[in-house]
Amino acid sequence: MNKTRPSSHTTDTPCLEARHLAKSFDRGGRIEVLRDVNLRLYPGQTVAVVGSSGTGKTTLLHILGALDRPTSGTVAYFGQDIHAPGTDLDRLRNRTVGFVFQFHYLLPEFTALENVVMPGLIARRPRREVEKRARALLAEVGLGHRLDHQSGELSGGEQQRVALARALVMEPAVLLADEPTGNLDPHTGRKVFSCLERLVSHHGLSVVVVTHDRDLASRMDRCLLLADGVLREAGPLE
Repeated sequence: MNKTRPSSHTTDTPCLEARHLAKSFDRGGRIEVLRDVNLRLYPGQTVAVVGSSGTGKTTLLHILGALDRPTSGTVAYFGQDIHAPGTDLDRLRNRTVGFVFQFHYLLPEFTALENVVMPGLIARRPRREVEKRARALLAEVGLGHRLDHQSGELSGGEQQRVALARALVMEPAVLLADEPTGNLDPHTGRKVFSCLERLVSHHGLSVVVVTHDRDLASRMDRCLLLADGVLREAGPLE
């Protein structure tokens, strides 16, 4: 994969940094999901997070993407604490971070093109500009011939590729993917993951992927294991 991202930011500056993250819930007693989690993601770097179900991988990803708040600790994009007073989290999520989930969450009444265009329209970008980029992205994921097809007319793999294109339409610096192939059969999942790899390389993205698939995780620059609330480098047999 491409290890650099063309940017005004220096390569020794993390595009995403989490420091001492903790997350706990009160469920008739204190449940610690994350404990002193630290993570640095550099421009052009790809990181996989693996671990058993229920270990907090999705919680971690939601905190990194400003969809949830940590109990303690900080998350910063290019040195800016995202929970500092005055931070526009909606703008951050729309323009700095791209999300891909296990379920594509496409709007069923809209076409593939309309689904990809939607984040740009929410950001009030010129429709012609957004449509041009959306068409290019859909062609890049092999769906240039399916622009006018509604979600229900697409296969599961095609729907997830539309979701990938939608995640990139605002040209985010960071892509967060939560089990992007988890709802697909192994063959289709690998095709979608290969598509993701091509997009990452072509667009110079920085990526954090949560996955149960250790073969896919091994294709990332780093593989981290989340266990007992602690994030660390994964060993080869874990």
